[in-house]
Amino acid sequence: MSYLRYVKIIGTMHVSPESRERVRKVILEQKPHAIAIELDRRRFYAIQNPQKMSFEDAVRYGRRGIIQYILTKVEEKLGEEFGMSPGGEMREAINLAGLLGIPLYLIDEDINTITMKILKAPFREKLLLILESLAVFLPFPRKEKERDLIKDFKIMMVQFKRRYPYLYRVLLEERNEIMAKNLMAIVDSLKAKGVKKPKVIAVVGLGHKRGVERILNSRKV
Repeated sequence: MSYLRYVKIIGTMHVSPESRERVRKVILEQKPHAIAIELDRRRFYAIQNPQKMSFEDAVRYGRRGIIQYILTKVEEKLGEEFGMSPGGEMREAINLAGLLGIPLYLIDEDINTITMKILKAPFREKLLLILESLAVFLPFPRKEKERDLIKDFKIMMVQFKRRYPYLYRVLLEERNEIMAKNLMAIVDSLKAKGVKKPKVIAVVGLGHKRGVERILNSRKV
């Protein structure tokens, strides 16, 4: 029996209100034994206690601070365009876990480790990333339906893998392995506690859904 039998992956668009509603609906309907989310401790704290980082603050932290500042600005811009602040679906999962008394697990890689890996990217990929990040200050075309966002997202992921092979590996594939490993540990823990048919719901970004599912489906309990 594969681990995927016990884990339902909800792939979300981080800036889509429809994703937040789907997370709420699935959790309320399924009443899982555990909820897992694509966050680490630092991002979990940040999402609970949001604070604005100025560019001056980022500079004081050096290259890591500047990279995190750019990523934050990208997320903020997307949130403005699509009517939902980044992480809204994660906050929904966190709130429901608390309200329903369901154990909550953080399954993603530490953000500092991720940032250090980005800094080790080939110069060509880092330069291209900086140039493309400038587009965050331009208007985004509005999309009314999540299915339009998903269609564009799939195209974007293919292009990202082609342009950024190193970053694709460290941001997608390696994190898929980490999150899948943590989900398997959750299932094992529930079984060790006497839960015969554990039910775990994992909320992750859409780009991670298929990869994590593939790993879970290849591993036997």
